[in-house]
Order: sequence, then structure tokens, then C-alpha cells
Amino acid sequence: MSWSIGHREDTGGNQAVVNRTRPGEAVYRGQLPQLDGRLFLTDGGIETTLIFKDGLSLPHFAAFDLLRSEEGERALRSYFRTYAAIAARDGVGVVLESATWRASADWGAKLGYSQGALAEANRKAINMLEDIRNEFENGDSEVVISGCIGPRGDGYDPSLRMTVEEAERYHATQVETFAGTAADLVSAITMNYLEEAIGITRAAQKAGMPVVISFTVETDGRLPTGQALGSAIEEVDAATGAGPAYYMVNCAHPTHFETLLDPSEPWVARIRGIRANASTMSHAELDQAEELDDGDPVQLGRQYAELRSRLGTFNVMGGCCGTDHRHIEQISSACSPLF
Repeated sequence: MSWSIGHREDTGGNQAVVNRTRPGEAVYRGQLPQLDGRLFLTDGGIETTLIFKDGLSLPHFAAFDLLRSEEGERALRSYFRTYAAIAARDGVGVVLESATWRASADWGAKLGYSQGALAEANRKAINMLEDIRNEFENGDSEVVISGCIGPRGDGYDPSLRMTVEEAERYHATQVETFAGTAADLVSAITMNYLEEAIGITRAAQKAGMPVVISFTVETDGRLPTGQALGSAIEEVDAATGAGPAYYMVNCAHPTHFETLLDPSEPWVARIRGIRANASTMSHAELDQAEELDDGDPVQLGRQYAELRSRLGTFNVMGGCCGTDHRHIEQISSACSPLF
């Protein structure tokens, strides 16, 4: 079985042809379309949406556990279809992150998954996004599938730290599982210390998978370890031969880091994506909050537009904790005219 999604015109006037060989194989692994500089959206804060908006239970914040039931799978499909539909409507690309932020060995064990069952959950999460790509992708809106990898420990607390070698070994299994699916890349989301980011990058390099590293920062714009964001990016690049396709910042509000993004700094040009929180609260405050702070979607859209106006490489735009489809719609509306 072979089929094609045809010809597209990118913003530089170059025509791209992408041919799919058969279901279950990656489409964009060899050339990620978001690297062309066009606008790509992402989804929002999946866990906070499912918990606070949909009323679902996520033990250990593990969205992938919903794949255990038909009801949970329907909720995930509905969630991702919402964002794919926004991108298709607005004629922009979308990067969909699989619901696998917690689907690594330690978290899987806490939820009672065997190694085989965990691998199957990772594959199932990617298969779902492949179905959604087949449904929504068109000549104006590419759907890129990312295998989402989360930290081994707590996303806000770097007290559990591995060496680079330990991190590479720990994450290699999930990376290799994604390499055998239709995932176009892997994204390490909410990285809070250097060694884990390097280890994941090296695991992805060995598996032949493009990789994106997304750091989280505190209200001072530094990683939870205290390291400067620019220093972390420079050190990952130095240790991996500039291995990541690009970097992102997530799980922080733009006001926490925007003043640090000086476009004259080479490391800033390596940041293509932001998945901001809706709230301006710190990580510690969010951990203690009993109600969801979903901020101001319109204002968040304006802040993204301001960042885009200053940073020409910034083109992958989405949300993290507290954001939902309203925020992504406002980001798309505010930023589309800038491309």
C-alpha cells in the first residue's frame, strides 16, 4: 500500500513532496516541516485539561493511562482532534505530542505496567495521532507526530538527578519504541536539569530520531537547578554536536523568561518553540493550587505575538499547564498575520 499527500508550497516558495509508504511509518522524520519557519501550533495543557475541564482522574498525572479504557481513549481522541481541527481551519501546521509524558519505566511501574504493556501503550498513543493526522492533514496544514518524553522524576523538582549515561540508558527504551512507530520526532518536555537533556539527546541520536529539548524555568528564567537557560542550551549543543533539532521552553509563563531572550545571542536562535503556562504563578505556587488558573487567553496570544515580533526563529507555539483550545485559538489568531 502506498499513497501521497501531494505537493505543498512553503513560505519560501519551495515545493515539498511527502510520500507515505505504508501506515505505521513516519512521514516527516527525514525533514521536519516546522524547520522551514512556518507557523506550527501544538496542543495545550493536556493533563490540566483532562483533570479540570473533563473531570477525569489521572494517577501520577499520567494521561497515557487513559488508554486502558474505551472511555479514556475517546477522551484523548477528542482532545487531540480539537487542536488538529484548529490548525486545519487556520491553514497552519500542528505538532501533536503523544500522551506519554509519564510513559517511562519508573512511572509505568507505579501504575502497574509491565515493560511490554508500557511499550504497547507508547505505540498505541502514536497510532492514535496517526489516525488524527490521516483525518485532518491537508495541503495547508501538516500534522507532525511527536513522541513525548517526560522527566524521570518530578518536572518541578530536580532532586532526583542522573548522570548523562544513566539518563541515556533510562530513556533509551521509550525512544527506541517511538523509533518503531509513525512518530516523526521525540520531544523531551519539562526538562529541569542538564544531564537528563543530554542523555535523551544521545539516546535519540543512536535511535536515528530527531529530538527536541524543552526546558522549564522558574520565575527568574533559570532552570530549577539555578542554571541559566542559555548556558543549558549551549552545554547540550556542545555535548551532542548540536544534536537537538531545536529547543523549546515550557511550563512557565512568558513573563518568567521573555526579558532573557536577546535575539543577538546565538543560543536564542536555537529556540523555536514555547509552550507557556496560562498562569504567572511559580512552580511552587502551582503545586499548592487547588483550583485551575487559566489566565487570560487573549493576553497570552498577544504575548506570543510580541515574542514572535522580536524572535524571528520562534514558530512552534502552544500551551502547557492551564491552557486549552481557547488559548491556542488566540495564539493562532494573534500570530498568523506575522508569518
